[in-house]
Amino acid sequence: MSRDTNFYYSFLVLPRGKRRAITAVWDFCRAVDDAIDAAPKALAQHQLDDELNRWRAELARCFDDSLPRTPEGQRLKPFIRRFGLPRQPFEALVQGVSMDVGGRRYETFDDLHQYCLRVASAVGLICIEIFGYRNPRAREYAVALGVALQLTNIIRDVQTDLEQGRVYLPMEDLTRFGCVDEDLHSGSSPPVRALLAFECQRARSFYAKAAAALPPEDASRLVAAEIMGAVYMAILELIERRRYDVFTEVVRVPRPRRAQIAVSVWTRTMLRRRWGSPTR
Repeated sequence: MSRDTNFYYSFLVLPRGKRRAITAVWDFCRAVDDAIDAAPKALAQHQLDDELNRWRAELARCFDDSLPRTPEGQRLKPFIRRFGLPRQPFEALVQGVSMDVGGRRYETFDDLHQYCLRVASAVGLICIEIFGYRNPRAREYAVALGVALQLTNIIRDVQTDLEQGRVYLPMEDLTRFGCVDEDLHSGSSPPVRALLAFECQRARSFYAKAAAALPPEDASRLVAAEIMGAVYMAILELIERRRYDVFTEVVRVPRPRRAQIAVSVWTRTMLRRRWGSPTR
């Protein structure tokens, strides 16, 4: 896993065995996503569908007695049994990635929410099985945090997605703020800034839901996820400070700042655990 990913410093706090498991999950999920995102533009839809079917077959091999054929599947398989990883979230991920085939648009936030649940919350539900938890509410935390992270990605990557012919912002939101696709292509403007401010507040609402759902007794086990959430919240805050200009350049949190966030969240969480002070 590259140090340039926003997850890198989150996973450093994990014991070696869990870090290897998380990396295997991340690599597998990344490969499934790249089957569409990194595919040559010349590929027809049926070819993209075939590629996803190959990953569905590879996922089946990871969960049955067969030998996976890809390096990602081979690395993942031992951890499925070791950590009791559930199959359904992996299948949801593939289903979510398939929604990117053909440049699908989302009419309403409810439609986009389903996409977020499949491509992000599903991964969170896998990861918490590796992190470990006692309170079932940790699953609610993983679902809400996954949506928050994905919405942050969508806001940050408006320009990058436009270049790939994709718009993830719900069409009902564009209509609400008097925007059309051409406004997004033109870059930052008062209607676009108002639209993105609204989307940032929506993302914040899911970070708040995640914070409310985090079981205090599981906070130290889920510290890697908390670091991840803090790094992505820092991205959101940068977007807001730049007055929602996500068009000039991709908004990034510098690597030293990510490391600082990781140390701060880890220290705060461990001190609360040691002294028994309230988590929130």
